[in-house]
Amino acid sequence: MKNLTENEIVFAITVKDLQNEANEKIGRNLTGDEINIAKKGLEWGLLTDIDTVYNAIFDEMINYEDTK
Repeated sequence: MKNLTENEIVFAITVKDLQNEANEKIGRNLTGDEINIAKKGLEWGLLTDIDTVYNAIFDEMINYEDTK
């Protein structure tokens, strides 16, 4: 596995990803205003309970190490 740099992006959602989802769900591309609304919603949703996500990740890592 390659070494990661400190500033490397770990997870990203691009406008293209968002447009693909919009086309799947509502059958069209989003406007600029709609993209801004989606961006705010994604940020809120992903950051709302980030501690739970981190705890789950670290628990899984610890359990993985224990099975080695």
